[in-house]
Amino acid sequence: MVKNLALGTGRRKTAVARVFLREGNGDIKVNGKKVDDYFGNPSFVYVVKQPLAVTDTETKYDILINVKGGGPSGQAGACRHGIARALVTYDETNRKSLKANGFLTRDPRMVERKKYGQRGARRKFQFSKR
Repeated sequence: MVKNLALGTGRRKTAVARVFLREGNGDIKVNGKKVDDYFGNPSFVYVVKQPLAVTDTETKYDILINVKGGGPSGQAGACRHGIARALVTYDETNRKSLKANGFLTRDPRMVERKKYGQRGARRKFQFSKR
């Protein structure tokens, strides 16, 4: 039986990530795949690993992430947020460095919804005087 050291929920745009922190040697799995295989783009892999780099814990924990919703960018941001929250839950001394880098702040930017009587969120139907 594998014991979870800490849990963290990360969100960005419409993506939600559940992060499980376990003792190990730095293995990160996202939806059952290695992080490099799940996120093909190296910049997304870098984003996911940022909280671990800041706290010098790249090879200290195994991380299991279940993420759904959104696209690759939102999912990577949600994973980063969740990892940061899990690290703080496990060890409160990590809070200062993670907060300074902005990893504990939930990015509130979302797509604005379309309003009724309009073509889009801001776009209106063409006005005709006659």
